[in-house]
Amino acid sequence: MQSEDIFKRYSRQIFIDEIGLEGQKKIMASKVLVIGAGGLGSPVIQYLSAAGVGTIGIADFDQVELHNLNRQIIHNENEIGTLKIKSAEKFVNTLNHQVKVIGIEQKIDAVNASQILSQYDIIVDGSDNFSTRYLVNDTCVALEKTLVYGSILGFSGQLAIFNHKGSKNLRDLFPEPPVDEKMPDCDSLGVLGALPGIVGSMMALQTLKIITNLPVNLNKLTLIDTLNWRFQTLDF
Repeated sequence: MQSEDIFKRYSRQIFIDEIGLEGQKKIMASKVLVIGAGGLGSPVIQYLSAAGVGTIGIADFDQVELHNLNRQIIHNENEIGTLKIKSAEKFVNTLNHQVKVIGIEQKIDAVNASQILSQYDIIVDGSDNFSTRYLVNDTCVALEKTLVYGSILGFSGQLAIFNHKGSKNLRDLFPEPPVDEKMPDCDSLGVLGALPGIVGSMMALQTLKIITNLPVNLNKLTLIDTLNWRFQTLDF
């Protein structure tokens, strides 16, 4: 892309004093792995692509289903039955063909986690189960990778940045995962579709701030209660 086209496309970001041309160059050179192309992953993928993140890896092994569409906004009715990574790749390529998107049709597990995560600068975890969350966290700690974490349920969400420049990680907040892996999740209790849009957008914003070396809250957990419209930040 010609420099004038880059400026034209990203001018509203470049106009921000804290971003500028240097910040946009950092965004375009960055490599981000998004784990999960679902409710949280969808807005993360959407906004990182729109911002011009150079390389976006997307790890997911599920197919698009009809019930996904109330919240997983990068997919559509025509993609039902196809792999989410294929639908996500198509979305990114349509939105911003300059972004290199890498679909990873695998479940992150103990065998492949280090090899996959090691290829990216920042890891964004939009997974929906505790075993994956803790495995991703522990791998980020071992690889010294920054982890952007989010979770949602019903009207509530959480957001934190872990393991960034020596900051605390998930186990400093919750040392062990719940014993019962059958705890309520979005499939059993549901989620209002706009909630993952809010939390996922916040995750994308934090990711862009990390890329451009802007200040972010460390060792803090943000609690989001959209039913009563309350936002709290807790130190840990």
